[in-house]
Amino acid sequence: MTRSRKFLGTGVAFPLRVTPNGGIALASEERLVQQSIWLILATSPGELKRNPRFGCGIHDLVFSDNTPARRAQIAHQVRQALARWERRIDVIDIQVTQGDAPNQLLIALDYRLRATHAFGNLVFPFFLLDEGGSGNAA
Repeated sequence: MTRSRKFLGTGVAFPLRVTPNGGIALASEERLVQQSIWLILATSPGELKRNPRFGCGIHDLVFSDNTPARRAQIAHQVRQALARWERRIDVIDIQVTQGDAPNQLLIALDYRLRATHAFGNLVFPFFLLDEGGSGNAA
């Protein structure tokens, strides 16, 4: 017998897209929580005019050097943003590691859903400005 997880909610899928039937795509349950985490990390504070505090402060670090101290600061920013904006989870661990490119960092997040105690994980790519002057946050 499968247990309903409707209490985790249903909302507009991220990124916003139209279904083949012409409706707006929706996400629900664990997928909605994961998309919410992604949206928090992808949004810079001040980006949303109706809620200028929403988002994660990692985007202020896009011009920083890739150092162990900076990676620890990124992990701290992610933990703060998720504690504030995604109350359906408990953050278990955050690892910020070097990606394939010199300016790429991978933010690996392990979390637990408070309502079900189910574990989840997500890897968010984050790009620092590289020496050539290009780079962007995911």
